[in-house]
Amino acid sequence: MLYNPFQKFSFDNKTCFLSGQTLTSSEEQIQVFPSWLMQHYQLEEKPFKLLDESITTYKKLQVPCSVETSDKLEKLEEAIKSAFLGGYEEVIKLDSQLLFQWIGKLLYGIVFNEIQLGIRQQLMSGEAMNFSQVLARKFTNLHVMLQSMIRPMEFEVNLPFSINIFEIDSIDDKFNYRDEINTLVFSLRMKNFGIVACLQDNGANNKYHDTKLQIVSGKKLHPIQFEEICGLFFYSAYLFNRLPEYAILPTEEVVYIEPMPLAGTDTRPIFDPFQAKTYGQVLENFWKPWGFTLFEIIKDPENPMTFLTDQTGAFRPCETIELPKTYDN
Repeated sequence: MLYNPFQKFSFDNKTCFLSGQTLTSSEEQIQVFPSWLMQHYQLEEKPFKLLDESITTYKKLQVPCSVETSDKLEKLEEAIKSAFLGGYEEVIKLDSQLLFQWIGKLLYGIVFNEIQLGIRQQLMSGEAMNFSQVLARKFTNLHVMLQSMIRPMEFEVNLPFSINIFEIDSIDDKFNYRDEINTLVFSLRMKNFGIVACLQDNGANNKYHDTKLQIVSGKKLHPIQFEEICGLFFYSAYLFNRLPEYAILPTEEVVYIEPMPLAGTDTRPIFDPFQAKTYGQVLENFWKPWGFTLFEIIKDPENPMTFLTDQTGAFRPCETIELPKTYDN
């Protein structure tokens, strides 16, 4: 019932990326970034950097997809489009599993293109394909879960992801997308909302940041506050040192997926120790529009710069944040 492209490492354009169905035409493809999103932000010809530093465009990122699968994905896309273009109030109504499917489809589509590029480079160099077994297991698990878009699937006990949606005080409708393929973490800012997602952590990153999430819960964020939260999640996803395992039970009616306990026989903490300098480097990258340097961010290593709270630890309302005019975003 379940298709696993990593079993035979089949990533050609003759097989549907999700169902494994053999395609009848090379034209059976869909965009990784949906057309409605690319058109809204004029992304089609904008550069998209791949892991090997080569540049493609958003429009060129495609995956082979059967007509049957495409029809099912179209329903998902319509629901997401309607909510995203409606803004924060509509996005928070979305079912978390639906949001997971859309984010996962996008990330996996990028992974698919990265793998195809790696295969082409391997053929040109004549060297054997060197693919991490750890990443293969991560991507296999993600691919299995994404098949919930085309067949009945139930996640038991815990959901395998952390997804957070925030309202953002934003005058301009800007598109800001980031991902980290190796850790399966994602962020998106557009309209008046932002999303941060860790796609394979069984909710561990949400627990790790529980205190900060409680502080910002229900609050409208300044863009720099949202980017700080992104930095926190991207960094903790890097510190997360487990490879989640799942009990997968396919039946004729439904596929059951149950996350296994993260602790297992490993006695280490689930997250590696926090390092202020490394975190500062991550935050410096997220705060580039405002020009803050690593030195400024970790001037006090025990208390890195933050815009989420004031000196008393209370939430800083977005309207009280003043930034240098040069960098104000």
